[in-house]
Amino acid sequence: VQLQASGGGLVQAGGSLRLSCAASGTTFGYNAVAWYRQAPGKQREVVARFNSDRSINYADAVKGRFTISRDIAKNTVYLQMNGLKPEDTAVYYCTPNGVRYGSSWLGSWGQGTLVTVSS
Repeated sequence: VQLQASGGGLVQAGGSLRLSCAASGTTFGYNAVAWYRQAPGKQREVVARFNSDRSINYADAVKGRFTISRDIAKNTVYLQMNGLKPEDTAVYYCTPNGVRYGSSWLGSWGQGTLVTVSS
């Protein structure tokens, strides 16, 4: 399984970015897939998630600003991020099966994409 996240970059507060995550070796389909982020010195946290029942969950910190979507034909998941804040600065990862195990994270993650929001 390979996950290629892209679309990160440097943006001013209030700006927008659209992250993409293309998969190979697996099919996202309508299965569960999530975006996580990890800021320097902080724990990895879930940002947005497609659940297996096709429902969507967002972290409270991003509700109303971020939108997760997917293109089945392209086997790609997106994260539209609007109204970015400096506290959104982090490496963003997508995963179809990531799970925390003790102090480690298991599953397929890819290299992530860095988002930096300047104030």
